[in-house]
Amino acid sequence: MRDFPFISGCLGCFKCATYGDCVIPDHFDTFLRNEIQKSDAIVYAFSIKDHSMGSLFKLYDDRQFCNGHRTVTIGMPIGYIISGSYGEENNLQTLIDSRAQVGQQYLAGIATDDSSQNEQNLTQKSIMDLVKKLDYSLKNAIKLPQNFYGIGGLKIFRDLIYETQGLMKEDYKFYKKNNFFDFPHKNWKGILIMKFFGLMMSNHSLQKKYAHKLNHYILKPYQDVVSK
Repeated sequence: MRDFPFISGCLGCFKCATYGDCVIPDHFDTFLRNEIQKSDAIVYAFSIKDHSMGSLFKLYDDRQFCNGHRTVTIGMPIGYIISGSYGEENNLQTLIDSRAQVGQQYLAGIATDDSSQNEQNLTQKSIMDLVKKLDYSLKNAIKLPQNFYGIGGLKIFRDLIYETQGLMKEDYKFYKKNNFFDFPHKNWKGILIMKFFGLMMSNHSLQKKYAHKLNHYILKPYQDVVSK
């Protein structure tokens, strides 16, 4: 991540939802798909900052939206090497667990120098344990049952993508191909509205005329709550 020449963070323009390509000319979408998503496994390493993975990881995560809600790394093992008081970060623990579950990936382990979890400060051993688990999972294609995060997350995205199929065309193709639409709802009003926005994003002249209204539509439910 540190070596990649990011030009900026995600612009929130939603143009990638139609064709899957990012408008920012640093080719991060190509790097993501060719270098990361085609790997045998992924290992993330970071120091805890402000109870999070840090600003660089946030930038990386935001830019991954060019991939939409498509879980293209299903079955890929992942691991983490974390510096900091990980044992005290309950929210971060939940986040890491849920990331693996929703992505249907095998979480091979978490190596840390946290003294509260590693009383003898065996940091090197915890890293080697992670490496051994990653090696075993790659050789044996480990796949564990999904918990609440995995099942619940998929259902939330399933309903979202079905309703926004007119806009998030690449996501819809992926979900349909993988038979994720096992219980489609019938919110026809929402579907028709998103089909209009999808048409708008596919047509350059309509895009210039109506694209500014997209954020208003997305924020409206929250604005209604705040106004109360």
